[in-house]
Amino acid sequence: MSTLAYAVSDSMTMLRRNLKHALRYPSMTLSVVAMPMMMLLLFNYAFGGALGAGIGPAQDGGGEYIDYVAPGIILMAATSGAIATAVGVCVDMTEGIVNRFRTMSISRAAFLTGHVVGSLVQTMVAIVLVTGVALAIGFRPDATPVEWVAAIGLLTLLTLALTWLAAGIGLVSKTPESASNTPMPLTLLPFLGSAVVPTDSMPTGLRWFAEYQPFTPIIETLRGLLMGTGIGSSGYVALAWCLGLTLVGHLWARSAFGRTAKR
Repeated sequence: MSTLAYAVSDSMTMLRRNLKHALRYPSMTLSVVAMPMMMLLLFNYAFGGALGAGIGPAQDGGGEYIDYVAPGIILMAATSGAIATAVGVCVDMTEGIVNRFRTMSISRAAFLTGHVVGSLVQTMVAIVLVTGVALAIGFRPDATPVEWVAAIGLLTLLTLALTWLAAGIGLVSKTPESASNTPMPLTLLPFLGSAVVPTDSMPTGLRWFAEYQPFTPIIETLRGLLMGTGIGSSGYVALAWCLGLTLVGHLWARSAFGRTAKR
């Protein structure tokens, strides 16, 4: 068997381990789903009337606003998944299981690959559940099958990028608590973008930050794809951000894991 085949086989073993761990201890996975669901319900029912009035006429208690806010909250499910990834990696590093793996004939790439792919699967399941809740409370996308595929691809790429970044955070964190707190800004950045209100309604300084941070073009692209509206140059910018963050996160995680192996 070739080196690549061994690496793939070991990565699949690590993936099964992480998925079984998630099934046995589902609290972290549930928290990934619970936070965006609560935000969706809160912004639609508590704030939807006031916020929606500045965006467009409400229908059936804020139907217009749910169409605006749902894509941003769906994206939040991807950012919430980063916390679970960072904690999972940090727990393995601090509890010594990685040292045991190193005494075995296991591909070095398998540990990170198993965590990243496992977290990707869990987060995509969370995104599906949040999307289901959005549809149940009035979200009515107008996307074609091709646009749905593009939206799913964008969310998958964003999730992959954030998962690699979170893996790097988990590797450099000293405790699971710090690993859970460090990715929190990722979950807040969509609120400082166009997730819940248009950027042109913000003060000048905040609007400048919102328009040039990575999540705004991603949200605008996702919203355009799901609602069947134009996305302009946002699609290219969103793709560039996702690919750039994936590369940075991958290189950082590999470097951090290599340094821990030398300790």
